[in-house]
Amino acid sequence: QVQLVESGGGLVQAGGSLRLSCSASGRGFSRYAMGWFRQAPGKEREFVSAISWGGESTDYADSVKGRITIFSDNAKKTVYLRMNSLKPGDTAVYYCAADPSYAVVRGTGRNVGIWGQGTQVTVSS
Repeated sequence: QVQLVESGGGLVQAGGSLRLSCSASGRGFSRYAMGWFRQAPGKEREFVSAISWGGESTDYADSVKGRITIFSDNAKKTVYLRMNSLKPGDTAVYYCAADPSYAVVRGTGRNVGIWGQGTQVTVSS
C-alpha cells in the first residue's frame, strides 16, 4: 500500500521561506503524478501546485505563481515544494497528493487516489 508522508511545515514570518517534502513509500508506487493542495480553517481545499511523472510538466495556482516552485526526485520518490515570500494568506494545512493521472492532481483534488496526512504551515504577520 502506497503512503505519502509530508514534512517541512512550521511557523515562519511573512516574507520568509519554507520547503515542504513529500515522500512516497510502499509497493505499487510507480509513475505517479504528484501535487500539493492546502486547506485553511473555514475554507475549502484548494490546489497549489502539481508535477507530472518525470517532471516535464508543472502547474501552479495563480495565487502562488512566482513564489512557489515544485520539483521532484523520482529516485527518492519525493516531491518538494519550495515556498518563498510567504504571506499570512498562505497559512493552511498542506497536503500532498498522488495519482496516475496528472489531470487529477492539478484539479480540484476530488478524485485523487492517495493523500498524505498534511503538514501545518503558519505565516505570521
